[in-house]
Amino acid sequence: MVRRQLPGVRGGFQAPQGRGRRAAAPHPLQAADALKGKLRPLSELTAPPTQARDERPLRRWLGPLAALLVFAGVVLLLHRQLSRLHIRSIFEHLHAIPRRQVLAALAFTAASYWLLSTYEVLALRYLRRKIRYPRIVFTSFIAYSFGHTLGFAAFTGAAIRFRLYATAGLGAIDVATLTGFCSLSFGIGLATVSGLSLLLALSNAASMLRLHHSWSLLVGTALLGAVGAYALWASLARGKLEIRGWALRAPGAAIGLTQILLGVADLSLSSAVLWSLLPAGAHIGFVSFLGIYAAAVIAGVVSHVPGGVGVFEAVMLLALPGIPPDALVGSLLAYRGVYYLVPLLFATLLFGAKELAGQRPALARAHELASIYVAPVVPQIAGALTFLAGALLLISGATPGVEERLAFLDQFLPLAVLEVSHLGGSLAGLGLLVLARALFRRVQAAYHISVWLLIAGMFASLLKGLDFEEAIILALILGVLMLGRRAFYRPTAILSERFTPVWVASILGVIAMAVWIGIVSHRQVGYSDQLWWTFALHGNAPRMLRASLAVIVLGSAYILLNMLRPARPEPAVAGPEELARARALIERSDSTLANAALSGDKRLLFSEAGDAFVMYQIARSSWIALGDPVGSKEGAEELVWRLREISDHHGGQTVFYQVGAERLALYVDLGLAALKIGEEARVPLAEFSLEGATRAELRQAHRRAQRDGASFEVVPAEGVEALMPALERISNAWLSAKSTGEKRFSIGAFSRAYLRQFPLALVRSGGAPTAFANLWTSGTKAELSVDLMRFDADAPRGCMDFLFIELMLWGREAGFGSFNLGMAPLSGLDAHPLAPAWHRVGNLIFRYGEHFYNFEGLRRYKAKF
Repeated sequence: MVRRQLPGVRGGFQAPQGRGRRAAAPHPLQAADALKGKLRPLSELTAPPTQARDERPLRRWLGPLAALLVFAGVVLLLHRQLSRLHIRSIFEHLHAIPRRQVLAALAFTAASYWLLSTYEVLALRYLRRKIRYPRIVFTSFIAYSFGHTLGFAAFTGAAIRFRLYATAGLGAIDVATLTGFCSLSFGIGLATVSGLSLLLALSNAASMLRLHHSWSLLVGTALLGAVGAYALWASLARGKLEIRGWALRAPGAAIGLTQILLGVADLSLSSAVLWSLLPAGAHIGFVSFLGIYAAAVIAGVVSHVPGGVGVFEAVMLLALPGIPPDALVGSLLAYRGVYYLVPLLFATLLFGAKELAGQRPALARAHELASIYVAPVVPQIAGALTFLAGALLLISGATPGVEERLAFLDQFLPLAVLEVSHLGGSLAGLGLLVLARALFRRVQAAYHISVWLLIAGMFASLLKGLDFEEAIILALILGVLMLGRRAFYRPTAILSERFTPVWVASILGVIAMAVWIGIVSHRQVGYSDQLWWTFALHGNAPRMLRASLAVIVLGSAYILLNMLRPARPEPAVAGPEELARARALIERSDSTLANAALSGDKRLLFSEAGDAFVMYQIARSSWIALGDPVGSKEGAEELVWRLREISDHHGGQTVFYQVGAERLALYVDLGLAALKIGEEARVPLAEFSLEGATRAELRQAHRRAQRDGASFEVVPAEGVEALMPALERISNAWLSAKSTGEKRFSIGAFSRAYLRQFPLALVRSGGAPTAFANLWTSGTKAELSVDLMRFDADAPRGCMDFLFIELMLWGREAGFGSFNLGMAPLSGLDAHPLAPAWHRVGNLIFRYGEHFYNFEGLRRYKAKF
């Protein structure tokens, strides 16, 4: 498991020297694929552990701060552009848009989102994978609806697409390639449209975009040249193109040219949505407008502002000075509603239920279908919608209410109710912004508080201005949240969830946007100190000021409290007390790998309840846990999140090395990706014997060792101390013969304190010890294994075969379920044509790397059992 984003692999993986254990098995959610990330060679863990330091504190803030600065600059630009406008005039133009234009925009939106699904169809054809078309349309619509509207890296449709396609059998590499293919198709369409607009309407494009004619010609030619180069490569190339670890094969002329056509058609349809909403007096041709629209989209993408909010609008206002600003802003608001919010609303409804009917069987079927589609992405969807709900409440509190509705409420409610509801709605919005991140992390308390805040927001919306549209949206979000209530199971306290720079910037950006909207909406009201103490039915400006102040003060205080609170003490290398606590949990574990904690060279992180622990160590910037957490399911889930949070705090990469398949879904929820590093050899002991033709080689090795005087015994832990001098002699001889030193982390090193904790498998020759292996057992007898294995020069030929055979027979008689022979490093890596470069390098090393590690020989040796 590596913490990084899609797609690609930027570094190789070096298998540890010595034997490995418990490689990740294949899993329906995610094939053994690699996503972008870098694993340090595990041999680095032999160095003494050093205290981790956050070596990149500023780098983590550069992106969010840059986005905030760009957003602030855009707000200032818009403020100057709109300084002479009145909010009432903008809404009058918005409401004046004819119904036929709105219907045309909705039709273009539907066609655009349908066309987006053809990106996915083409990408799956490139991958040579088949998925039912309804599933493709559903996934595409959901992913693009949320991705277009939200735009945050944590919120993008890529995560949703990964979860939904993974259940259809696509691996991580497939989903990464599909996502990259769709993004490339969009980029090709953007480049084609921009280049054609600059060349076909050279004078108009140059004047509207404030470019010199020569620059317009140069940029347009360069863009079309890049598209032409891609078309030639896609059509004629026969080899593979390597980019940052990804081997890309040319898609062929049919797919490549279709990509270009789809990209142009997609951008044309989305621009037609806004073009159809322009006021009647806007005299601009579609081709010229298409170029301006493409430039605005490019500016929004480059700015990294979520959804391009403000940046897109600013470019349109600057490039279309011939359209009255109030009318253009009204059209832009309608465009945001039609192309972004309407699909988002339908996507939310799809996640609310698949079908509704009055009969119980139909409802049961609807719940079953909804669970199939919704369950994998409930935390992401719920967190994103909750963040949007918070932003909606804040913006609603900053804008004036509808006078007719306020007059109607005045007949039934006292003014104090309206004032308190207005302030309460804004504070509920702030609370939902804060809780959204905890919902992403499946925190149970965040779910319950969010439910009550959404209910409070619904009542506040109705009581402060009869905003029933807002209440309906909040009710829909509440329905989605309650549908996925089982996904929120983490008992972690909300205050323990430390904010990342992206989340701090996101929350501050929404608050700043709401305050700015409030200032613009009440520009006609002159400021005075009396406004703070004015309470009146139509006192919208005073209510906005009070709500903004409360939100700014409370939001800033919470963020500062979250960022400045002391971090939990981080564990050092485990001492006797920690090892004693761990031993009690190891005795109840099904996995023998849990015994690795007793080697004394790793740090142990315990759950709050003390019912689980995870062992890890730090190598440079990598925080590497060995195996899954040991202990209860609840404690294990808590520890996985905590280790991720601690490593994030120090700017490190989180790695879970040698994990099983059972908890892959949990690691995926953390944003980690499965990385296959080898295959594991397991022997079912109930079926093991020396009988039959397939066991002929083992029988011969066993009899030969017996003829050479070999004998076997299992020495209990109490009797190991007496054998220590002989064991140390054997170990030193083995290390000398191999010209190597002790290894650490995933395997044990010779240590008297370590060996005396375990039973010992011992081989004698002529009565003297010649080979040994310490036994790892599980308290439930589910598994038996060995760790440290050594033999000397006097050992009979095939003594390790003899030791394993006798030990398996002993384990069968003792009632153990299986014998774990450990991992064959780099075995079984993906040979797919689109596999990352390190997979192919790993396969190459596996076949031809015998000079520095016996990869194939080790696999053959283990396979014979």
